Amino acid sequence: MSVLQLRTYTINKGMMDSFISLFHEHIKPVHERLGIPVQGTWVNLDRNEFIWMRKFDDIDSIPGKEQAYFDSPERTNLGDLPPSHIAKMEVKIIEAVEV
Repeated sequence: MSVLQLRTYTINKGMMDSFISLFHEHIKPVHERLGIPVQGTWVNLDRNEFIWMRKFDDIDSIPGKEQAYFDSPERTNLGDLPPSHIAKMEVKIIEAVEV
């Protein structure tokens, strides 16, 4: 059964538009190429949060997929640009339940 990561980033004041562009132009395409599909993106403007979910085959595949992302030339070329936008990061692993 697949698992999702629910990721909530508090973006530094005044940097939301820049981060959204960075995400859609650089971060998301690398994830997709590496087999880490992005399931959705949202913005909570009241709290300056960028929220997104990415999908993994199972919990054991997360470390290897994350390492592949950070080792990719595309991510390496971004340097400190992504974290320079982020004041706080919260990551939760979530799984579907049958109701």
